[in-house]
Amino acid sequence: MAKTNYTYEKRARELEKEKKKEEKRKKKLALKADEQQEKETPIDSE
Repeated sequence: MAKTNYTYEKRARELEKEKKKEEKRKKKLALKADEQQEKETPIDSE
């Protein structure tokens, strides 16, 4: 019977976590940049 490679599976999970974390970080930065841009350019209603 073949032995499972747990270290490979663990590494794959770790890489997936890092990828998700990085995507989340980029999303937060994009939202923060949008907020900053809106504050810098107020829209006048007059």
